Amino acid sequence: MTEMTGNTVTEKSHGVVLTPTAAVKAKALMEREQRDDLRLRLVVKAGGCSGFKYDMFFDERDNDGDAIVAFDGVEVVVDKKSAPYLDGASIDYEDTLHSSGFQINNPNAASTCACGDSFN
Repeated sequence: MTEMTGNTVTEKSHGVVLTPTAAVKAKALMEREQRDDLRLRLVVKAGGCSGFKYDMFFDERDNDGDAIVAFDGVEVVVDKKSAPYLDGASIDYEDTLHSSGFQINNPNAASTCACGDSFN
């Protein structure tokens, strides 16, 4: 399945979407690192107060089974174990008086904890 996002056309290989606002922020952070080999990796790990937690970081590695989708110049990587938990999720960036940072909206999460970093 082919998807068009902004000016980027890519083969869809995982169900995570990076919003344009999050893409701009991620690109700015990668440029600050002065590296052109980084990708935004989203992982689901066991732990947290609700059972699972998200981990998101910049990574240059290519692991077996990684699914990669480009959004306006930012590649989002999801490993094969995390992909089913993240299908349909979106990553946004929020900068308000109350909070600042990347936000993950995951329709597969039945419940979340008060901190918002873990889900069930």
